[in-house]
Formats: sequence, C-alpha cells, structure tokens
Amino acid sequence: MQTKVLNKLVFCFLLLILCSPASIATAQTFSVCHGYGCYFKTNVTLTGTDRSRIASIMASGRKSPEGERAAVRRAVQVFEQRNTQVIGVVDRPKMDFGKGRERGQMDCVDESTNTDHFLRYLQGAGLLQFHTVARRDSRGSFFDGRYPHFTAVLKDRSGTLWAVDSWYEPGGGAPDVMTLAEWKSRGYGGVR
Repeated sequence: MQTKVLNKLVFCFLLLILCSPASIATAQTFSVCHGYGCYFKTNVTLTGTDRSRIASIMASGRKSPEGERAAVRRAVQVFEQRNTQVIGVVDRPKMDFGKGRERGQMDCVDESTNTDHFLRYLQGAGLLQFHTVARRDSRGSFFDGRYPHFTAVLKDRSGTLWAVDSWYEPGGGAPDVMTLAEWKSRGYGGVR
C-alpha cells in the first residue's frame, strides 16, 4: 500500500515539474535543464552560425509536414550539440537511476523541457510552417509497468500530435519523432 502511495506521489511530482511554468527561451538564449528534474540550469546562447544552420535545416523541410518533422529532428540535434558544447559534458543516452544531480546528464524531464523550449523558439522565429508546439505529454504510471516518461509535442494542421523525444540518445543524437499515440503505446520493459 505504501509503495502505491509513493509511486503516485512521485508521478504527481514529476507532472508538477513538467507542467509548471518554466523559463522559456528568448530569441537565442535558452535556460538548459540538466542534472535530472532541472536540478541545474545553464544558459546556452545560439551563435549566429548555429541560428543560420538551424534556419537552413528548417528551410529544407518546408515542402511538407513530413519534411518539416525530418528537419525538426535534425535541428534538435544541432541544438543538443550546442548544449553539450556549452555545458562541457556529453549526456549519456537514457538515464542512470540514482545518479541525479550530475552536471550534463539529463532525464526525460530535462530533455522534454529543453526540446519544448527549442520547438517554441522555432515557432517564434517562424521556422515551423506545418506544426505548432503543443503541451508536453507523458506516458507510464508505474501501475502499467512503465516508469513515467515525458516528451515534447508538436501538433500538425490536421490535429495529429507528434512526440519529439530525445531521451533515448546521447546529447546530439537524433530524437524519436512519431505520432503521440504510437509513442504512448511504447516504453514497456525499457524498450523504446
């Protein structure tokens, strides 16, 4: 009984962190979360070269929603590469339970927060033509055999929601981009 209550409290705490107002990125500077649960925040400023590269990547996806999602995938990689360069530590894939408060390492709360802020930057800069940024979402609740896991979300013009989940790869790796419905059906036994 105590385990169930504890699991519910942990899940509620993670949801509170995920849904609380966070410092959203300005035009080129981001408050990048790391250390698990946004324990550390490091200001990361995109250089002119970074911004030009990201704009070029996004321009390559302007022909279709599918192309835009592929461009978002590559642009998130550039953003994460810049983050690891500034923080000075390459994030390992996934997370090591019990190893929180380690600079540069990111759990899904850190990853989804950072990706959400970056997607909002793309939207604010007019670089998203077929999608808007939606509210972050989660799957898993311990009760269904999965740990709680969070993702950034895009919404296309038809109303379909798309997960943009960079947690599975090390910093600078390509995020998973798939329908939110497919993403929510995954995650059992540590499988993507």
